Amino acid sequence: MNNPRWTHRPKGSTWGDFGPDDQLGRLNLITPEKVREGVAEVREGRTFCLSLPLDFPGGNGLNARRHPPILRPTEGNGIAFFNREIAGHTDVICDDLAILHLQYSSQWDGLSHVGGMFDVDGSGTPRAVYYNGFRAGEDVQADETGSQALRLGIENMAAHGVQGRAVLIDLRHHFGDAFRHVSYDDLMRVMDADGVEVTKGDMVCLHTGFADVVLGMNRQPDKDRLHNSCCVLDGRDGALLNWITDSGLSALIADNYAVEAYPAKPGDACCSILPLHEHCLFKLGVHLGELWHLTPLAAHLRAQGRARFLLTAPPLRLPGAVGSPLTPIATV
Repeated sequence: MNNPRWTHRPKGSTWGDFGPDDQLGRLNLITPEKVREGVAEVREGRTFCLSLPLDFPGGNGLNARRHPPILRPTEGNGIAFFNREIAGHTDVICDDLAILHLQYSSQWDGLSHVGGMFDVDGSGTPRAVYYNGFRAGEDVQADETGSQALRLGIENMAAHGVQGRAVLIDLRHHFGDAFRHVSYDDLMRVMDADGVEVTKGDMVCLHTGFADVVLGMNRQPDKDRLHNSCCVLDGRDGALLNWITDSGLSALIADNYAVEAYPAKPGDACCSILPLHEHCLFKLGVHLGELWHLTPLAAHLRAQGRARFLLTAPPLRLPGAVGSPLTPIATV
């Protein structure tokens, strides 16, 4: 398979499968037919907001680099436009701005969020690349003036649209709120017990209850609880990674911090600290959703004996961003 950016692709990857310049990955599997399948799951017309308030979890105990949003008034001529009365008119105006860490709360990881060191030309020298061989420093850039993903930016996801059939797997119902590495065998037992089936193009949501735990701490989270609560996927489990590949899922979403355990269980010295991220974002082109709020939806679906629903979940159309907050909506 020839490509202007690579002659070798990672084993088991989808690089080139959707075209030499593809920037969508397995979102390509959300076809018009898949959207119709999602719409067919709407029976009641009831909606669920699947986003946390974007100032949760509070503090920066989950990730020291990420901080809660800050809202400020915009200014004109040094005057804050907030509760601003306009002389000679009846208007009162508020106009604000946000300083927003894009992956602080409920979010999508873009395909430029995690890359890998890989020998794309067979020279024996690995280089920093992202999904489909797009290159660090060329296609994904940063300097003292700012950062920009010229390729694989989150705007591609937004422009394609993220709407289709989703499937919820209720890990919390079976394992509770104790910290647990979920293996392939665990996942299969849960799916078998609940009669859950994942087919090509489905978006998969994992309910762990972590977002519910976060909400209960009301923006003043205990760091130990943040890092020692609820289920996480075992990214070192090769059978689990193979299932992600073979299932044909188009996106993988959880209500926990990173979908997988972070850091992962110890592995070889050369291996990724985030093996599921590497497998999904770098190799397969599977977007990851994190810190969603799935508990009310999970409770409703279980009461109705259902697992499928229509999911509408576009990110911000923010060119060059590598991740994005969102307000996803489930319709049942």
